[in-house]
Amino acid sequence: MLDWENASPLYKGFVLSGMAFLAVGLILNITANLAHIPWLLYASMAIIGVGLVAHLVGLGIRSRDARRRLRAQEPPKGR
Repeated sequence: MLDWENASPLYKGFVLSGMAFLAVGLILNITANLAHIPWLLYASMAIIGVGLVAHLVGLGIRSRDARRRLRAQEPPKGR
């Protein structure tokens, strides 16, 4: 498991921005549905999509960092 304090700033940025986009998109989606505003509904779905993509990019960055950390811990192979 990745410790938040030791996570890279790039990972933190993508995860937090992804969560912020998702939150804004959900709030706009609920507002659009309650007020029956079709254009806001479509815009909110696009914002939710951006949040999901940012979250997935964050997962990719996390896995890249984990692979680098594991490679750094491996003992060198001797002949």
